[in-house]
Formats: sequence, C-alpha cells, structure tokens
Amino acid sequence: MTAPHELPPPGAGGAAMRTLDLALIGNGRIGALVDADASIVWACFPRFDGDPLFCALLDTAPTASARGVWTIEVVDGVGAEQSYADNTAVLVTRLTDRAGGTVEIIDFAPRFLHHGRLHQPTTIVRRVRRIAGSPRVVVRLRPSFEYGRTAPAVTTGSHHVRYVGPDFALRLTTDASLTAILEERPFFVDDAVTLMLGSDEPVAEQLSGLGRQFEEATLAYWRNWVRTLAIPYEWQQAVIRAAITLKLNAFDDTGAIVAAMTTSIPEAADSGRNWDYRFCWLRDGYFVVNALNRLGATATMERYLHYLVGIGAAASGGPLQPVYRISGSGELPERVLPSLPGYRGMGPVRVGNDAWRQVQHDVYGAAVLAATHVFFDARLTHGGDVALFERLEPAGQRAVAVHDQPDAGLWELRGSARVHTFSSVMCWAACDRLARIADRLGLPARAQHWRAEADRIRAFVDAHGWNAELGTFVATAGGRELDASLLLLAELNFVAADDPRFVATVNAIERDLERGGFLFRYIEQDDFGVPRNAFVVCSFWLVDALAAIGRRDDARALFERMLARRNRHGLLAEHIDPATGEAWGNFVQTYSMVGLINSAIRLSMPWDDAF
Repeated sequence: MTAPHELPPPGAGGAAMRTLDLALIGNGRIGALVDADASIVWACFPRFDGDPLFCALLDTAPTASARGVWTIEVVDGVGAEQSYADNTAVLVTRLTDRAGGTVEIIDFAPRFLHHGRLHQPTTIVRRVRRIAGSPRVVVRLRPSFEYGRTAPAVTTGSHHVRYVGPDFALRLTTDASLTAILEERPFFVDDAVTLMLGSDEPVAEQLSGLGRQFEEATLAYWRNWVRTLAIPYEWQQAVIRAAITLKLNAFDDTGAIVAAMTTSIPEAADSGRNWDYRFCWLRDGYFVVNALNRLGATATMERYLHYLVGIGAAASGGPLQPVYRISGSGELPERVLPSLPGYRGMGPVRVGNDAWRQVQHDVYGAAVLAATHVFFDARLTHGGDVALFERLEPAGQRAVAVHDQPDAGLWELRGSARVHTFSSVMCWAACDRLARIADRLGLPARAQHWRAEADRIRAFVDAHGWNAELGTFVATAGGRELDASLLLLAELNFVAADDPRFVATVNAIERDLERGGFLFRYIEQDDFGVPRNAFVVCSFWLVDALAAIGRRDDARALFERMLARRNRHGLLAEHIDPATGEAWGNFVQTYSMVGLINSAIRLSMPWDDAF
C-alpha cells in the first residue's frame, strides 16, 4: 500500500476552460456530472453532500491531468456524441478515433427494484463496448480526498483496485486489465469491459453479466417511472428530462431534496457569489414536490413530508431554519477551502452554508404548503389527519408572530434585514392553508382561528406591501423596489390573476427587471454589488404570470427563449448571462427545472385539443 500524499498545488498543469455543458447521472444516493468527452468531473461520496472524490470541475488543470477525475479516452480520438437513453438517467457517449474505431460508454448509477426493495448502491457503473473498428482506450481513474487535498493510498486484488482515503474507501471492480488502469496505458476493447466503482465491498458475481443486468434493470426502472407521469402534450421531452433531474436530486434515504449537486459555481464571473447548494432548503423542497405532484409523482412528496415532520419535531415549536443538511441536522458551518482553485479558477470554494443562521420567515409557509397536499390528494396511501395538522400548527403560530418582522428574505441577503413582502405573503399562506386543512378535517373552531390570522396578515400586506404611488406591490414593506418573487402572488392565491394590482405589478417587473430577454431577481446593489446575471427561475415565474394575466403569446415566446438556453441534455443552471446566454451558478439547479415544468404545464394545449 502506498501512503496518502499531498496533491500538486491548485492549478498545476495549466488552466482549462470548464463549462456547464454537463450531464447528470445518479440514483437518489449519489450523483455525478459527466462532461461531453465522458469524463466524470464531479461526484460526492458517500452521499450528495459528501467529499467530492471527483472534483475536477473546481480545478483549473486540463481534464487529463486534473485531480479528482475519471476519464475514458479513445487513442487518437476525433469525435464524441452524447445523449441520454430515452426517458432514463442512463448516459450514452460514443467516442471515435481517426481510423473509424468507435466505442460506446454507458454511464449510470444503478437504481431498480430488487426483491421488493429499491436497490440503489453507492456505485457508478461504466460499461465500454466496441461498436466499430479496433479502438484503444485509456482509463484515468484519479479520485482525490478531502476536497482535492490528498491522493488515495492504492491497493490491488485479483480483479479490483482500492482507493483509500482518511475516512472513506472506494473499490473499483473490473474485468479490464488492472495494470492498464493503474499505469493509464492504452488497451484494445475487443468486445466490452465493465468498470464498477463504489463502496469498499467485494463483488462476487461475474462482472460483465452483472453490469449488463444492472444496466437493463436501471433502464427499465426509469422508463417505467416515466410512464407514470402525467405530462403535458407540448414539450414532453423537456418535461420528462426535468422530472428525472428533480428525482435525481431527492435523497431517498431521508426524503431531503438538495438545491443542486455542486458547490461554489459562481453566479457570475469573478463575483465571489460562490455558495454550497448540496443541502435542503425548505422553500426549494416545497417547489420541487409541488412540481412533481403536478406530474403525478407523489412518492417524492411523501418522503419529503417525513423529512419535514422530523425537522419540525426537532424544532419543538421554535423557529425553523431555511436550510438543513440532508440528514436533517441543522448545523452547516461555512468555511473556505484553499485546496481547490474553483470553477475556472474563480474561487473561493466554500463548504457549508451560513444561510442556516439566517432568519427567513417564508420558511413557515413553505413547510405548511408542502404538507397541504396530503390532506387533499386521494391518491396518497397515508392521508393527512388531525395529528399531522396539530404538528403543523406551530409553524402557523410562528408565521403569525413574525409576519411583520424583518428577515433576510428568500434571496438570503447577508448584509441587511427588512420586512419582505414575499415573506409576509408566505406567512399568510401558512395560515390560509391551515384554515383550509381544518375545514377539511371538520375542525370549525381551528378553521375560524386560522382564517382570522390569515386575514390579519393580508391586511398588513395590503397596507404595507402595496405602494399606491407606484401602483405596484413592492419588495419590502414601505419600500419602492421590485423583486421577482412578487410574480408568485397569484400562484399562491394571495391575489386573483385578474386583480388590477397584480397585473400592474407583473407589467412593472417585466419593464424594470428584464435585461437581454431574461429576468433578474432584483437589480439593486446587495452585499456583493449589483447582480450581473439573470436568475433562471424568475423568467419562468414571469412566463406563468404573463399567461395568468392573459398575455399567452408573450408567455410562450419567453418560454421558448428559456428552453433554448438549456444545455445539450436539457439541463439548466441557476443563472444566465443575458449578454452571452452562458450558464452560471450551481448545477443542476432544481429551482430552474421546477420552473420549466410548471410553465410547460401552464402553457401546453390540452391533450383533448391536440388531435
């Protein structure tokens, strides 16, 4: 065994221009990002918020020499084609050499039902098949540990290689030459080879047969899941890919849903707006389960509710944090790591997120809204009952107490606290939905109580969130600025879509916050200066609002513009550069994929009108 050693300093080997033209594979336990040349450049083990043993996305060295990378290269390669297998999370890449030799690489994380249980090991499978000619490939498997700081100790067995770090070990089991892999030497692919990387556990079965079995079962799982979706008639492939992507961001073991798979992809070039998104924001979780529920995918919502109830129980009626670890733990101390230079060298690289310390009052509405479905959806195995309602009431009580108090807002401003209109409206939503739930359960006294509290919060918003001089709702109580969250007022049923106040607000936001065809969340200077890139989901919110107020042609035009900004695999990051259309921010962003789904459902022609 060789001892762990310090890796080369950040950026050694030269700079590389990384992009977010990446594909996501995963299985609800781990996720990995694969670039256009079939290199795995990001994957955390043993779960979404773990150590990124593949972290080349945040290194500046060329991919072939970066730390934390897994490449499969064709010698004398001249071309690459890549796409998902239809309606699955299985990625297919074809690499071709100068002589026409071609290999096909099948990348996936196994996910399927086995003996009545979901089988989702902490494993990435890569199957390399010869398609034509006599191709030779080079496999460069270089995991790193402690966020790129140390290389693993390496040991070998008869058919495996172990990569041992301080706290975790990976085992590669393969039927390829171990010498060729360890020495990164080219070898011919005569038929097919299988590479299975995961937890340090022996694989007893014959590998090629097991790899083929896992591939077929995983393909079947995803296709069967997609068949259960109630998708709109138009933009079907876009919605299916978005739905699969949201599913991949749900951590099945606890029910948590991460905002994105990555950390520290900057919101704009050299902006310092580099955050760790590998955690569960209660607000984001609500939007995700709401979108999946609209498509008929209810299991994710049920698991998320268990996660949410556990967090509420731990809070014991006290304040809720905006964000939690996927385990349910509330502590996410933020620190800067010097071991990686960052995306395109644009550090800092941050681990953890100090948003957990912030006060964000909209979280109470998000918690109640997420749970409301189970009281009204007859498809669910276990509907909501009085006991669950009583566990939700403390969130309503907190909403009443804080609806007119300053907070950081949904945009998580770090340098100021104000009374945000959206936060107040979400507090109203908590009380409004509790009143509706109480009615559903036959609890008239509780329904009357919560309706009175909702009316009181509504009166506050009407008095302080509406600016009569400007003729619009505004971002903060008594303020004059706009922000894109006001586009959600009709979606939340706080106002009717034809309310003249809402129509005026939509038109004002479109006029003031649109730049280069995309919508900014706000345009005022914040802790890091004036925002330079558009926040993707805000444009989808505008799509929905335009459609709601009767401007469907404008809504469709904007929606098509947003679809054109997806990468080759139909995926979206958090931000768009309005000048270039380039993607920025953590990837894949669940908020963005939720926006796509909701807008497609709203705009699509009905199935009955399609034939």
